[in-house]
Amino acid sequence: MTEIRMLKMRNPRTGQIDSELAVTSQAELDALVAKLRAAQPAWAAQPVQFRCDALLALADALERRRESMTDALLRDTGRWHESVLEFDSTLATLRRWAAGAPACLEVPAEAPGNIPFIKTRVNLVPYALVGVISPWNFPLLLSLIDAIPALAAGCAVLVKPSEVTSRFVEVLRLALAEVPALDQLIGVVIGDGVVGSALIAAVDMICFTGSVRTGRRVGEACAARFIPASLELGGKDPALVLADADPQRAARAIAWSGFVNGGQSCMSLERVYVDASIAEVFIAALVEEASRLRLAHPQPRDGEIGPIISAAQVDIVREHLADAKAHGARALTGGELKDLGGQWCPPTVLVDVDESMKVVREETFAAILPVMVVADEEEAIARANDSVYGLSAAVFSKDQARAERVARRLQAGGVSINDASLTGLIHSEEKQSFKQSGMGGSRMGAPSIRRFLRAQALLINPGVEDPWWFKAQP
Repeated sequence: MTEIRMLKMRNPRTGQIDSELAVTSQAELDALVAKLRAAQPAWAAQPVQFRCDALLALADALERRRESMTDALLRDTGRWHESVLEFDSTLATLRRWAAGAPACLEVPAEAPGNIPFIKTRVNLVPYALVGVISPWNFPLLLSLIDAIPALAAGCAVLVKPSEVTSRFVEVLRLALAEVPALDQLIGVVIGDGVVGSALIAAVDMICFTGSVRTGRRVGEACAARFIPASLELGGKDPALVLADADPQRAARAIAWSGFVNGGQSCMSLERVYVDASIAEVFIAALVEEASRLRLAHPQPRDGEIGPIISAAQVDIVREHLADAKAHGARALTGGELKDLGGQWCPPTVLVDVDESMKVVREETFAAILPVMVVADEEEAIARANDSVYGLSAAVFSKDQARAERVARRLQAGGVSINDASLTGLIHSEEKQSFKQSGMGGSRMGAPSIRRFLRAQALLINPGVEDPWWFKAQP
């Protein structure tokens, strides 16, 4: 009899192991893959509206489990406010794709090709089985953000959430069981990198969200199998506060972006470049905004800043703060982790920092904002672009035309203007990750559903004699 592996679940609020989950075995994964592959052809053959109606039914099933799902997300992540927002965003994503997928999947009618008597038609063929490997910072939303359009496109989907945050899976499975049309088309497995590797070996396409380091390994494994990979990886998003910006407005937006979810988001602003002419006023305003925020302790609804979710991140955050201080950085707020059972990072504003420090150069999943003073717009652009990351950015200026001009020069896939982290809220526009922040088609916008489809050209001769056929020799 095969021994069942158990996954120990740590409570990020207390730091204690408080439960265990059974890891999906290879035999269970194989059986699930077989079930999904068997059900997918009939699913793909259904009208698009049938598939969209199933997505709406899942949204309704989740809505009926709002309390149990948000409680599960609270146990997974230790936060309350963001879990409610995550749940609502997931429902909105289901309903948005249910409304929009039919138009996205329309194909042109039969049309003439470049040879007048040859007609052409495009057939969209879904990948049979899409694999999704998702991270721990938004476990429900990021498990489904790619799965939803893949299902609408006609694929079956196999999801592996992070082993750090898998308590929510039980509630998701119960909701799926209420939607028979979908229950055979989406499976969820539990486990670590071993299960992730097995998933990659079993599917036809991968959507991965996570670190650059792991994403590179995932991409290499997919390349070895000749299957496509859609990778959404890390970020070190810069904010540029130009000389003519409103410093209070900029400080408020940047504080929200840098500190929401305790800074544990790839869309978080993690570097601030402010023009010297308004630096003093801006930094004072940013410190004031940071000082208003409270740790969400002892109760999850007591404040705005939750605990560090992943135990593995604690040492990284400590290392980044220690390295910054060793090289002369000063913390105007925060600056030290708090041990409250779990580990918490108070909102931290750092000054006297530069690109030699890890806290400016490497991704830091914590409520930390390093602020650097620049001489002018050109210096701000050059330093913002001096990074291996290119996920998103923000520009603040009272002159919208100027802000847009600066934004176009930034090497980032999405740029918020006079606001921050809008890429996490606006999903309607196409964008791609630059540099090492990702690879593959856009996750956002109507075109993103085409990632899950291959275009098959049907080239039709209606009965005309081919003029290029071999001719009899005289």
